[in-house]
Amino acid sequence: ADSKTMGMSCLLQARETTSPQKFIPPSWAYSYPDDDSFPKRDHSLAKLQNFWYLELGGDQDSVADTETLRDELLKVAFGFWDHIKNHGNHSAENWVLDWVGFLPGKRESSRCMGDYILTQKDVLEPEGFEDICAYGGWPVDDHHPGGFRHFGQPNTYVRPKQPYPIPMRCLYSKNISNLLFAGRNISCTHTGLSSTRVMATCATLGQAAGVIASYAVKNNLPTLRETCQKYCKEIQQTLMEDDCYLPGLKRQIPLLSRESALCVSSGDGEVLRSGVDRALGEESNSWTCKAGDYAQYTFKEETSLKEVRIVFDSNLKRDHLNMVSNYRLGESLFEAPDTLVKSFHLEADGVNVYQCELNYQRLVKIPLSIKAKNLRLVIDSLRKEEAQVFAFDVR
Repeated sequence: ADSKTMGMSCLLQARETTSPQKFIPPSWAYSYPDDDSFPKRDHSLAKLQNFWYLELGGDQDSVADTETLRDELLKVAFGFWDHIKNHGNHSAENWVLDWVGFLPGKRESSRCMGDYILTQKDVLEPEGFEDICAYGGWPVDDHHPGGFRHFGQPNTYVRPKQPYPIPMRCLYSKNISNLLFAGRNISCTHTGLSSTRVMATCATLGQAAGVIASYAVKNNLPTLRETCQKYCKEIQQTLMEDDCYLPGLKRQIPLLSRESALCVSSGDGEVLRSGVDRALGEESNSWTCKAGDYAQYTFKEETSLKEVRIVFDSNLKRDHLNMVSNYRLGESLFEAPDTLVKSFHLEADGVNVYQCELNYQRLVKIPLSIKAKNLRLVIDSLRKEEAQVFAFDVR
């Protein structure tokens, strides 16, 4: 054990224009006259290159020294852009500095102790946890504490073979009864954190922490440990109902959906009740549909309907990151995934009760206050020839 951490960064974002753009660095910026100033650091103006290696603080105190480090990072950032614009040939004549982060992004500072400590082995060789509440998938991405001033390889990068689970025991304090963690302070080792620290994983941790807190408050329980132990399965089902993926678990299908007859215009409708709301390898757990197709529930008798829940395909199998860092002229920006159903409507006993003309959502919950003997989901239009629907529930 030591006091070294991964550092923090003030990132850059650049934009290509139609004419030459001058850049005069501020007098306080550092000077980097040649590429030897930062070996092993690619500084091309690629679409996804966010210059993450402009990093300092791993060998200092990332909490107490933040203000000093922020000033240093800005000197580095503006000096780095001066190098790209004014030193060597980087094809940057028409590029302009579009944005600079003035609040250092912290990778690691304080970690709290829970009932379980997530390790490198849990990330790279996951075995599963009964109290899973979130998941990760980012590589073990451990940055050298020297950061930008370290001239060797800037990071170690080991990619997991599959998503790994994160247990509730990493999200509550071992010795403070009402303290929850959500984000970069969960209970894990330094190397475990090198994967869990990224924003998408932190978002799932925040969602889990919020649900755990709600169960503690609703049931007036004295400790978060007791909350997680007593309501573990209910917390997991609430998370999956809100489309949080928990590897190895299945969402419970509502009783009305389970007991009613379900038919589709083509294909296998039972996949809509699989309880797994995303593609997993080669396993088929989605309904393939075209414009004009439908899925219909027929109830045993006229029934009060309160809500419909649909999960469309937002192309979670894509390889690219949804992260534009540098904007080139003529490059299209990200749009809604073409796998999403574009428009659809609901019919109850043949009467249109809900219409969506332009859908951008993966999870769609539609409140209803009607009685009907059947309910039909009709696919009106798609963004390409076919689309996938993972779930269609009615309550």
